[in-house]
Amino acid sequence: MNSVAESILEHWSPISHLFSVSNEDEYDEAVELLNSLIDEIGTDERHPLYDFLDILGTVIHSYEEKNYPAPDCDGIGMHCFLMDGHGLTPSDLPEVGSEKTVSEIISGERELSVRHVRALSERFHVSPAVFV
Repeated sequence: MNSVAESILEHWSPISHLFSVSNEDEYDEAVELLNSLIDEIGTDERHPLYDFLDILGTVIHSYEEKNYPAPDCDGIGMHCFLMDGHGLTPSDLPEVGSEKTVSEIISGERELSVRHVRALSERFHVSPAVFV
């Protein structure tokens, strides 16, 4: 084995399980890591770990599509879907923002920010990737 392959192998072993989520425990671990990466990186595409955040989000999304089918929609649509499914109104989501802020997000007047995505992810116990 050449030195490049040996170096990759040395670093691959501790993280390889994150590229194949196959059960709830692995899913929970991956979502927790994704949340911490979002807190650290946000939307900074120049951050050295941004590509890893993106790949991890894709892996999580793939697991969710297989195990938790959801309607085909954007982040705001998913937000509305989850609110409807839980019988919530904009005033029921103070962790996302004021009633006015939540209403603006639902109506498309305001984009979901990283803070909004984080709050919604925690509220509904889903991966932040469903809102991106």
